[in-house]
Amino acid sequence: MAGAIDLITLAEALPGWTVRHADHLDGSEPVHDTTEIVVLRSGVRLGAEQLQYFPALRHVIRAGSGLDGLDLPELARRGISVHRNPLPAAASVAQWALAAVLSLGRRIPLGQSALAAGVHFKAGCVTRPLAEARLAIWGAGPIGQACEVALAPHVGDIAYAARPSIPDGTRQLPAAALADWADIHLVALPATPENQGRFGADFLAAARERRPMLVCVGRLATLDVAACLEALDDGDLAGLALDPVEREDMRLLPRGGPPRNFIATPHIGAQRTDVRDQLDDWVATTARTLAGRREAVRP
Repeated sequence: MAGAIDLITLAEALPGWTVRHADHLDGSEPVHDTTEIVVLRSGVRLGAEQLQYFPALRHVIRAGSGLDGLDLPELARRGISVHRNPLPAAASVAQWALAAVLSLGRRIPLGQSALAAGVHFKAGCVTRPLAEARLAIWGAGPIGQACEVALAPHVGDIAYAARPSIPDGTRQLPAAALADWADIHLVALPATPENQGRFGADFLAAARERRPMLVCVGRLATLDVAACLEALDDGDLAGLALDPVEREDMRLLPRGGPPRNFIATPHIGAQRTDVRDQLDDWVATTARTLAGRREAVRP
């Protein structure tokens, strides 16, 4: 799909193959019937509804980490393999997380939005040292771990939300205890059914006394965005930063209203040239390998 890889790079890796981009996977574009390999970006749904238009599909290449848009059981049932590479993007996303935490921690977005509204809000931008803050990381995959590395020099303490999959020796606390413990919550979770809307009214009520900052580098569906914005305006959150904003998510964002200590960006965490180059090379190499297998049929 458009935005998943440089098409020239992919075409050079697949001589003799037809390489096209698609804006949609809903059958509305005449590129589906013979497609063997699909290269996806984030924010794309591929399940039974879309797969009916891809009778020849054998491989899905995800240029990044997220799998929440993919119906993995349905893909497996159809014998379609999934290939992804979360590692190149991790450090870049962590850099965005660091920028967000530093900005929210100094209340820079609040001061800027107040100035834009004609208010000199210097007194409202007084903050505690970030070095005193406790950071809770929700999600211990490559991105969560990279965020720990990036943020460790700037905060006082770090703990992961406990899960059986977290390696032994990693500092972790029960998820239920983090609301009373953390000053910053960094969400690096996929939008699995158990995580959908996890950071909503109940979480915000439990965390209210600490007035934490909430930073999302995972999937936006893990948050109840309306509830988080309301908590921000009510003073129950000290700051809110959202990177994984897809085009369809723009309707969730505030228009007007009071100055806020709020950051929203259009899923730019991995949008660094070195990351894009690494992912393009990986996608091209993976596609060339898949195309060379006997079961791969030329489209």
